[in-house]
Amino acid sequence: MTISVGQSAPETTLFVMGDGGPEPVATKDLFAGQKVAVFGLPGAFTPTCSAKHLPGFIQNADDLAAKGINKIVCVSVNDAFVMGAWAKDQGAGDKVMVAGDGDAEFAKAAGLELDLNGKGFGLRCQRFSMVVDNGVVESLNLESDGGYEVTSAEYMLNSL
Repeated sequence: MTISVGQSAPETTLFVMGDGGPEPVATKDLFAGQKVAVFGLPGAFTPTCSAKHLPGFIQNADDLAAKGINKIVCVSVNDAFVMGAWAKDQGAGDKVMVAGDGDAEFAKAAGLELDLNGKGFGLRCQRFSMVVDNGVVESLNLESDGGYEVTSAEYMLNSL
């Protein structure tokens, strides 16, 4: 069942690439006392994700902060090494935390998993965006049929 507005965000562990390798980030701590823009996508280095989704949040990070967003987190069912390389390639810097959900723990707990078995991708994450305020989902947007409209940074910015 897909998570909905008003529910608590899943308490799982994501992984980011640190200086010494992958570092765990507990979502409970990540969301505590903050208003966080979270967006998920099927995979690092994939066409729409690399050309539009992540770049949009990087470009709009300051405007989102001006509207009360304390942190922006990109989640994908990739490992921290891939996500770290992608963040570097995309110039995410400190504007967007690019986090791996390698076991799809967050995606499954939120009901946002996407089964792409048979297409060579395995289990992935649906394209989504949400605002989590102190651990509670304040807004949630899901794309349908592989589209890219309501999960963009621009859409979120206009919704805040």
